[in-house]
Amino acid sequence: MLEIQLNKTLMSAQGTMTLEVDTVIEPGKITTLFGESGAGKTSVLRMLAGLLKPDGGNIVVHGKVWYNAAQKIALQPQQRSIGYVFQDYALFPNMTVRQNLEFAFASKKIARQHQTQIDQLMELVALQALQHRKPHTLSGGQCQRVALARALVTQPDLLLLDEPLSALDQTMRQRLQDYLLQLHQKFSPTILLVSHDVGEIFKVSHQVLVLEHGRITQKGTPRQVFAQQQISGKFQVVGKVLDIVTEGVVYIVSVLAGNEVIKVVADASDITQLNPGDEVLVVSKAFNPLIKSIVGS
Repeated sequence: MLEIQLNKTLMSAQGTMTLEVDTVIEPGKITTLFGESGAGKTSVLRMLAGLLKPDGGNIVVHGKVWYNAAQKIALQPQQRSIGYVFQDYALFPNMTVRQNLEFAFASKKIARQHQTQIDQLMELVALQALQHRKPHTLSGGQCQRVALARALVTQPDLLLLDEPLSALDQTMRQRLQDYLLQLHQKFSPTILLVSHDVGEIFKVSHQVLVLEHGRITQKGTPRQVFAQQQISGKFQVVGKVLDIVTEGVVYIVSVLAGNEVIKVVADASDITQLNPGDEVLVVSKAFNPLIKSIVGS
């Protein structure tokens, strides 16, 4: 179980923001932090990793206290059982793929069981043929596979993923999502993912935490958070369906409203009665557009 109580005064583009997060995350699940830029998502990951000191609070992972302001406990990053994958890979450019994975172990003399773990991970994410190559010779998707494998090689209690796939094209992103699910199925780490991609969230996440201005405003499964909200919001526009395409496990509905094309994420139940040419109501609630058929109304 991951228990998080954190508070921190942060500077955002809009000025000073107070981050206050109090939540419990189930072990062995993939939980996504979702929200607008500047909401505090990356700051939460950095505080969990020990890279940013909170102003107060408590972090407990599987019964072990990583941080407690009142007791003046603050484990260093190397004392926390974490793997961290950044958007820009953060691989060592002078090391081969295998050496990047081996570096996760502190000892220069890599034990036989560690070599076995490295071999298994490279096989799982199809890196065997690339193991003697250096990062500058690899594609973005290959580098991110190395970063994922390196983060998991020590089998950490907590895997932190800060928009690791956002810079990749859609085809490669979906392929990496499949690798992530395979890795999770084999090792069952507790994963905290930052993502803006709703299709990705539906595909890989068990739970979503919506962060707005430093506070969790919604919590639930992807379907609960994105697909079952009440039809009310900041604005409502009527438009016409242009097309409906599948992206992973969700549907993207393109709607013409005036001279603007709006793309809305929908699930199967939302599009059962929709066809190109139908009139629909598009509702924006905070930053999540919703779609509702108005045929016959």
